Amino acid sequence: MSKNYIFLVLLLSGVFTVAQDKKEEAPKPIPPAKSFVTYYQGTFGGKSIPYTATAKETYLTNMKGDSVASFWSVSYVKKTDGNSAKRSVTFIFNGGPGSASVWLHMGLFGPQLVQVDTDAKKDDGAAPYTLKKNENGLLDLTDMVFIDPVGTGYSRVIGKGKEKDYWGLMEDAKSVSQFIRTWITQNKRWMSPKYLAGESFGTTRAAEVAKQLEGNGQNMALNGLILISQALDYAGSTSTHHNVTSYITYLPSMAATAWYHKKAGQGKTLEAFVEECRDFTYNQYVPALYKGNGINTAERNEIAEKLAYFTGLKKNYILQSDLRVLMPRFQKQLLYDKGLTIGRLDGRFMGDEYDDVADRPTLGDPASYQIGAAYTAALNHYYASVLKVEMDRPYLTSNSKIGQKWRWRTVPDESYWEPTPVNTAGSLGEAMRRNTAMKVLVASGYYDLITPFFDAEYTFARNGIVKDRVKMTYYEGGHMMYTHQPDLIKLSSDIREFLTQN
Repeated sequence: MSKNYIFLVLLLSGVFTVAQDKKEEAPKPIPPAKSFVTYYQGTFGGKSIPYTATAKETYLTNMKGDSVASFWSVSYVKKTDGNSAKRSVTFIFNGGPGSASVWLHMGLFGPQLVQVDTDAKKDDGAAPYTLKKNENGLLDLTDMVFIDPVGTGYSRVIGKGKEKDYWGLMEDAKSVSQFIRTWITQNKRWMSPKYLAGESFGTTRAAEVAKQLEGNGQNMALNGLILISQALDYAGSTSTHHNVTSYITYLPSMAATAWYHKKAGQGKTLEAFVEECRDFTYNQYVPALYKGNGINTAERNEIAEKLAYFTGLKKNYILQSDLRVLMPRFQKQLLYDKGLTIGRLDGRFMGDEYDDVADRPTLGDPASYQIGAAYTAALNHYYASVLKVEMDRPYLTSNSKIGQKWRWRTVPDESYWEPTPVNTAGSLGEAMRRNTAMKVLVASGYYDLITPFFDAEYTFARNGIVKDRVKMTYYEGGHMMYTHQPDLIKLSSDIREFLTQN
């Protein structure tokens, strides 16, 4: 056998193998989108409301018409006589990036809610957990659509879709806007009042989505935004060295949390103590921070004494911190005498960690791991037993892979871009000035140590936002203030008022 013949056989064999590999790498066939429809009767706002629950996949397409992403959503729509055009619809999502809508679904807006300890004294333990009817539900006022962006819940890329086309600030807003327009079109709701409700990064998303919905040849003006634990300007919600803004915005939340744990402000109401801290922050702390090493010893001692007064930390520790206490250190130091670490999402929560002298929490966030199992179990049970959902993959309440690959860039790759703190507050300001009917509700928890209430005030006093159409509300809870039963009732009432005001 000649060498040339052997070479030809090997070459053809290689070509055949490559062809096989390419065939194996081809996109998998796209199965039909799944949909699960059930019917219910419930009491909302004192009224008996018949409604349809639709849990389904919606396929988004690219410019060529190819299906590239599957968006999972659960819609609750009141049964009407066929005239639903004037009934409002609210699109709801959580944050992350990388979080599904489970928290707002099973914690605040859904027909059934999971019960966790309202006083943040006990963790959720192990199953079974308690599901209860949402006595403060809003289905009498608005239809609701819970959205899980790509990579969360059951949502995923399909066909020729790529994760990078969805895992980014602008990419995410574009895809969510596309889903909303698709849902509105399929359900014939273009004439309905429309609202967005987001939590945490979900508020970052909401501001950008509001802007994007006003363009692309299908102008959709929103009636309002419900921003729960807002995070529009990350300069005020990122506690890192040398970020002067964060030292300012976090201080009143530290004071509120110290008051809650009886480490500061005793003998005063929470509101009065917080107002006192606001005044100190703007009028004394801000000038001291910007003077830096330019302040003299007497002024430095005076500021340190005031910070100790408001935070409950020792004056010497504050001086050693150069008058700048990072939030993770506050979490470890506030209850140092008890050997406890407080939560970040909610400063009411406490965890008993092995390393008490670490400069930051070592087990994670007590406000997260003490309720996460209950929410996950409740959502999966509710889907399977109530909504009759049967899927071939797990529901991802969160996806850390998204955060690792997330693209914060706001311009195309070929354009110059210099990284800055994330800020979609300007997008909200632009949208409000183009749409003079848009109003905004901002809900903040006093004990939220990740998106502080003072940051909301700082952000909404700037960025071109129309102050007269913004309502600020406050709650004695944390990031998910609705885990605190009195706040659940108050927040639901505040949203009800927001949806019904002219």
